[in-house]
Amino acid sequence: MTETAAGSRLDAFLATAIDGLSRSRAKALILGGHVTVGGATVVEPKHPVNAGEAVAVGIPEAEPAVPEAEAIPLSVVYEDADVIVIDKPAGLVVHPGAGNWTGTLVNALIAHCGDSLSGIGGVRRPGIVHRLDKDTSGLLVVAKTDRAHAGLAAQFADHGRTGPLVRGYRALAWGAPSRKWGTIEAAIARSTRNRQRMAVAKEGGREAVTHYEIEETFGPAAEPLVSLLSLGLETGRTHQIRVHLASIGNPVIGDPDYGAGFATRAARLREPARGLVQTLGRQALHAWLLGFSHPVTRKKLRFESPLPADMASILAALRTP
Repeated sequence: MTETAAGSRLDAFLATAIDGLSRSRAKALILGGHVTVGGATVVEPKHPVNAGEAVAVGIPEAEPAVPEAEAIPLSVVYEDADVIVIDKPAGLVVHPGAGNWTGTLVNALIAHCGDSLSGIGGVRRPGIVHRLDKDTSGLLVVAKTDRAHAGLAAQFADHGRTGPLVRGYRALAWGAPSRKWGTIEAAIARSTRNRQRMAVAKEGGREAVTHYEIEETFGPAAEPLVSLLSLGLETGRTHQIRVHLASIGNPVIGDPDYGAGFATRAARLREPARGLVQTLGRQALHAWLLGFSHPVTRKKLRFESPLPADMASILAALRTP
């Protein structure tokens, strides 16, 4: 129980008053009915609290991980008592959901980490503070303790705007943006045509900012067939890079949701690049860079992952004279 400062939002106050508690976690506790103000349960995160009011918080026990442990091989890049960094292959779903209740990264982590895996993420996604799409490969960090979870969640909520988080992606895209580097600022919302997809919102939507730089282009200089792009995020919307690149006419190669209309362009490539692209079977998007401050020791950590074999083979073929 603690005394409050006048004029504070309840969620903001709790995040400040309780060491290691993120604002998002504070909000979840409030919504879950675990917080009282003046002896009365409050379920509104914006609830104002006044000086002298007593606020009590009950931290519930971590819910048991319903997903079963599965002995799925993991490519572990780094691991200590608090965090684990995984190089996720394409095709591996991060957490259980409709149609994917087994065979996920969470199932593998439960087997690998056992009881040490953070419970704050909830029943279906213990330890998960960010995600990669099923068919996007690359680096992903998972919390093994609740303290680490809170610290990582705060960094990902900031998206590297003012904090130490750094995330870098590489993509093979159709064509090339008109400028060597630039920023795509376009709000993203659920598509009104297909609720399983996202789209640039004409109005409303959530802020989304993607930075890109052209590393290489392939084909005629005036009208490249393919480009290798380096990308960074200021926000973390679902399918953000894929939606943003499609919105400027340069969808990720192999993207079945946002680039299907460009698939016939593969016929314009020379072999073996043509065949490699046609049989890729996933979007050519890879999370190659991940940097963050260790949530417990505060040491700055940085990890890099080379392009996976499928993307590297396409790139090598494109570079062949």
